[in-house]
Amino acid sequence: MTIVVDASVAAKWALQENASDRARALLDSDEDFIAPSLIVAEIGSALWKRAVRQDMSTRDAVRALQSAVRLLTQLVPPTELAARATEIAVDLRHPIYDCFYLALAERERCALITADAKLIAAAKAVKGVEVRKL
Repeated sequence: MTIVVDASVAAKWALQENASDRARALLDSDEDFIAPSLIVAEIGSALWKRAVRQDMSTRDAVRALQSAVRLLTQLVPPTELAARATEIAVDLRHPIYDCFYLALAERERCALITADAKLIAAAKAVKGVEVRKL
């Protein structure tokens, strides 16, 4: 089965934070994890913050990013999702970067797993997309 994961979940694969254990437990399943390729920048941003605060070295941040990205079965170019993500973002009045994940889950007819409470609340208005809380 295929599942869309967002950066709030994938970052937990790379960082020790609240619910990291639940995020890592997903990796024990037979699921294929997919995401829009913008997830790389979002995970990188979370790691960058840690490195700038000197909670981790630059080298460790790079390794963590590479490790998290390797766990994704497929990265989908944002250009394939942009039109639908824009429609969803406008309809929901929600930031578009989150809506790329919703557009991908809708397109692939699979669930989206997120730790983002605001995204979960907004996604309730998108018919036919199952959003699961991490």
